[in-house]
Amino acid sequence: MLSVFLLRHGETPYNADGNRYCGRTDASLTSKGVKQAVKVYHQLKDEKFDAVYSSPLRRACFTAQIATGSQQVQTDERITEVYFGNWEGKTKEEFIDEDKSLWDAWIHDPGNTKAGGTGETGMEIIERVNAFFNEMLQKHANETIVVVGHNGINRLYMAYKLGMELKNYRRIFQENAAITFFELDDTGEITLKKLNA
Repeated sequence: MLSVFLLRHGETPYNADGNRYCGRTDASLTSKGVKQAVKVYHQLKDEKFDAVYSSPLRRACFTAQIATGSQQVQTDERITEVYFGNWEGKTKEEFIDEDKSLWDAWIHDPGNTKAGGTGETGMEIIERVNAFFNEMLQKHANETIVVVGHNGINRLYMAYKLGMELKNYRRIFQENAAITFFELDDTGEITLKKLNA
C-alpha cells in the first residue's frame, strides 16, 4: 500500500488573474500562494512522510519545499501540468470566444481531444501520471509520500482512478495548496480519504 498527501501548488499570478491557464508556463507563487504553502506546513508538521515529489515547475517545487520544510524535493516530469496548447496564458472565456467548438470537444471527450488544439489529450496525461504513481507504489511500498502537482493533472488522475467518466473530471475541485489524501492498495485501487483538507 502507498499513502499519498497530494497537493496542488499555491496561488500564482495566473490563478489570481481570472484563473488563466498557466500550463507549462513556469510561473512562481504570489505572496498569497506562499502563505497558503506555509499553512500546509503547519498542517503537515506532525505527519511522518518518507519522500517528497514535485512537478519540476517552480510553483510546485516552491510549494513542496515550504509545505514540507524540506529541500530534498525530487522532481518528476510525469507530474508536470497539462500542456494546454493554444489555451496557455488565456482565460476560459478568452479561448472559448476564439473557438467554442474546441472547448466543447474537450468538455465532452477530454480523453481523446488535444487541449487547446495542440496540447495533450486527457489519456496522454493520465498515462504519464498513472505511470508515476505505479512506480511510487513499488518504490515506496507501505510508506507515505507528499506529491505536489497541478489542478489539471490531479483532477484527471483522480477521476480516472475513481472510475468516473473523464468528461466529469471538472466536478472534482482542488483548491490551491489544499491537502488531498489517498491510499493506493497493492493492486493500484484508490481510496480517497480527504479532499481539500
